[in-house]
Amino acid sequence: METTRNHGPKSLRSHNFAATTMGKIHRFAATRATDVATNTKTSKTAGIDGAHLTEEQILAMGEKDYMNPAQLAFFKARLQQLEKDLLKNAGETTEHLRETVLVPDPADRATIEEEHALELRTRDRERKLLKKIQQSLVSIDSGDYGWCEETGEPIGIPRLLARPTATLSLEAQQRRELKQKLYGD
Repeated sequence: METTRNHGPKSLRSHNFAATTMGKIHRFAATRATDVATNTKTSKTAGIDGAHLTEEQILAMGEKDYMNPAQLAFFKARLQQLEKDLLKNAGETTEHLRETVLVPDPADRATIEEEHALELRTRDRERKLLKKIQQSLVSIDSGDYGWCEETGEPIGIPRLLARPTATLSLEAQQRRELKQKLYGD
């Protein structure tokens, strides 16, 4: 007597659940990335205070204005917003992980566990970024922000706009990465 596997409604339901859940994960990740990116942009309204300057205004400033109080205020506001967003995401993750859903199907359980593992890895990366953000805020207060730790040269506004937690100039970072590639960590 030959047994056949049931590909009926329960199997279809399980497949639909997994597909729906994966779609939710991708939408969640895309939404979070968009939220962080848009929340770190400044408004288009111009002001004298650094927190209200736009990226264009910061880029238009001359070399003699490098890391003036308005620029420091701009980057401090940007870093504080990033910090706030990361802490909010961490709180949402904690709440999400506390929600336990009992599902009898092993495939569904595996999908949920994989979602949780992915979310925890993302939060771990964000935890490391949060530490860098807090170090950058301290360096703003001490007057060291925007200057290369290795060479003492300016890091550059475009690099800081792209990566507000940068501590090395582009050249110093390239040298460090080349050394790591050649000699390992």
